[in-house]
Amino acid sequence: MVIHPAIAHSLCRVNLSLVTGQMMGAFLQKGDALVPADVSRIFGSLDECDVVVSTVGATPADPRADSEGNIALIDAAAKKKVKKFVLVTSIGCGNSSGAPPPQVYDVLRPVLLEKDKAEAHLMEVAKQTGMAAVIVRPGGLKTAPATGTGVLTEDTTVCGAIHRADVASLVVKATLSDKANGKVLSAVDKAQLFNAPAMKVFEC
Repeated sequence: MVIHPAIAHSLCRVNLSLVTGQMMGAFLQKGDALVPADVSRIFGSLDECDVVVSTVGATPADPRADSEGNIALIDAAAKKKVKKFVLVTSIGCGNSSGAPPPQVYDVLRPVLLEKDKAEAHLMEVAKQTGMAAVIVRPGGLKTAPATGTGVLTEDTTVCGAIHRADVASLVVKATLSDKANGKVLSAVDKAQLFNAPAMKVFEC
């Protein structure tokens, strides 16, 4: 998702509903993050771009989009002089690798390792260019109405479930918050924790 001052553009690996995009006030451009020409076309269509939010992901069977796709978007954003990049990955990445139950981590390991590469690349590019960067790591995703009890935390040991609608709300908050710049944040539902650490909630 590329957030423009007036228009939101989507770049994904699956077909999206044009009707849904129009209802949200977004202008949909279909593309594949693994196809350089598509990435160039989308970014080239923007006169300016303030923020890029990437939720690009893949499956353990073919996790390339988690690394290669996101890295392509990060590089294109830096070239476009985007002010901020928000990367949505997963609990289990980086220093949160010990948070999920071992059996869950083992299943998701191929994807998580690729997401690790994208996270590291984003932070390095941000350091080199001055582009603000935020990483949001959701827990186990559920498709259901928002609960309103989703939170962000810097605690790398927390693990739990969260509804996609709540993740979306938290990502918007992180996108609009300067306080979140440079942070790596886990996103979980307080009422759906797999463990119950005395975590500190991060307030955007």
